[in-house]
Amino acid sequence: MSTQPTELFPGFEVQAEGCESRNILDHITGRWGTLVLLALHEGPKRFSEIRRAVQGINEKALAQSLKHFERDGIVDRLAPEEGYPSRVEYRLTEVGAGLEQRLRELVVHLYEEMPKVLDSHAAYDSRRSS
Repeated sequence: MSTQPTELFPGFEVQAEGCESRNILDHITGRWGTLVLLALHEGPKRFSEIRRAVQGINEKALAQSLKHFERDGIVDRLAPEEGYPSRVEYRLTEVGAGLEQRLRELVVHLYEEMPKVLDSHAAYDSRRSS
């Protein structure tokens, strides 16, 4: 019998309403969270660089994601003590790097399975259009 995560980490139950881990999971897997973390894979980036990397994200959504991640300890905001605010960079923390690595593995797995997914789409659509 396999050990459940709740047995390993008492006090956290991601499926329970109100559990803090659920909020963090939502930040990571929400509409933009995963894409923002993947954009930081190669090292620190400025806001505008992240925005260019995550096509389709608007400034408000990116700012919100970065604020959540900074509060969660997933991203560090690196601001020069003096100078221009546009020189602010964001980088993954140790926690963020571990999460990003696992998300990247998920994306690679998705790419590997895409032919099957597309075949499934075609079969489903064919059945529905008949």
